Order: sequence, then C-alpha cells, then structure tokens
Amino acid sequence: MRIGYHRAVKRPLTIVLVAVTALAVMALVYFLRVEWFFLAAWAKVIASTGFLATAISVGALQHRYGRILFIGLLLSFAGDMMLISVSQARFLLGLGSFLLAHLAYITAFATLGFSRKWALVSAVPVLLSAAMATLWLTPYLAPYFVMPVHAYVGVISLMVIAAFASKGAGASTLVVVGALLFFVSDLSVAAQRIVVVDFPTIIWGLPLYYAGQLCLALSSSQSSSQ
Repeated sequence: MRIGYHRAVKRPLTIVLVAVTALAVMALVYFLRVEWFFLAAWAKVIASTGFLATAISVGALQHRYGRILFIGLLLSFAGDMMLISVSQARFLLGLGSFLLAHLAYITAFATLGFSRKWALVSAVPVLLSAAMATLWLTPYLAPYFVMPVHAYVGVISLMVIAAFASKGAGASTLVVVGALLFFVSDLSVAAQRIVVVDFPTIIWGLPLYYAGQLCLALSSSQSSSQ
C-alpha cells in the first residue's frame, strides 16, 4: 500500500478552520472558568464542528481511511455534546460515544497498515500508563461506573497502540500525535468529572483534546492506493 498526501491540506480554508477551532477552544476554556455556561456550550459546538469541517476540507470523505476516521470524529462530536451536561447519565452516554469513536479510529488506523514490532514496543508504556490511571480512578468510581470506565481505558489504550502500529507501517506522525494527545487529555476529564480535583484541569485538558482531534482530522489528508 502506498501512502500519499492531498495538496488540500495547504488550502487557506483548512488554515482558517484550524484557527477558528483554536479560538473557540480558548473561548470555551474562558467561559467555563467564569461560569458562563451557555456561552461555553456554544463555544464547544463551534470547536467540535471545527475538527469535523477540517477533516472534510482536507479530503477525508474521498478515501477509505478518511471516511472511517470521520465516523470516529462524528462519534467524538456526539460525545462532546453529551458532556455539555453535568448529569451522570449523560456522562455515561458520552463515555459510550467516545468508546465507539476509539473503535472507529482503531479500524481507520488498521487500513494504513500494522507493524507488530511498533505495536509490541508501544504496548509496554501505554498499558503501564493505563494501569496506573485505572488504579488512580477506581477508588472514586461508583459501582455502576467501574466497568464502563475500565472498558473505556482499555479501548483508548488499544487506540494509542494501534496508532503506533500504523506509524510503524508508514502512516503519518499526526496519527500518533493525535492519539497521544487524546489519551492524555482524558486524564483531565477523569480528574474533573470523577476525582473532582480543585485545580481546573480543563485549562490544559481541553486544548490537548482539540489539538488531538485536529491532528487526526489533518491526518485524513492522507490517501492510499493499493
């Protein structure tokens, strides 16, 4: 399989969409900090729409990898909308939506190829990090949250390993960067929604999350010919 790149990634429209997304993320963090939740909700809609539009602008819908990845981005968008609410039920639905998103990303990465060596080497630090995160979170989980959260940690870990495996087969570095940023940003969500720490982790978590999604969206500028 030969992997190439669309020139569309250099289009001014893509640059504008990335910039708008970044500005919306900054507004989102600010509105949450000052507790202007209505405006924060709209900023989140704009930011999440931004990574969808970015993917389309670089040709995601024109090839198999991009189309599967776009399904993951859509599921992430749905998860973002669920997490606008503070209810536990909506949080579980959002968790489920993101879990499905990661499964879509894994499927997309698999279309780019798979390096067993890269998968095995990356599995050690990724699974160790996942185990540490699980040990950290478990004491704070209500009984009905334990299985969903453990399943989510497992799936996102597999997503990161799959990203490294595809990189070893020749995929863009953006795939790995996007997956890692997503993984780290979820620690922010866990700290804010499960552990409930005093420090506003959204300050770093939200920018990392949207940067990760933009990296994945831009990685769909890749095309493949077989």
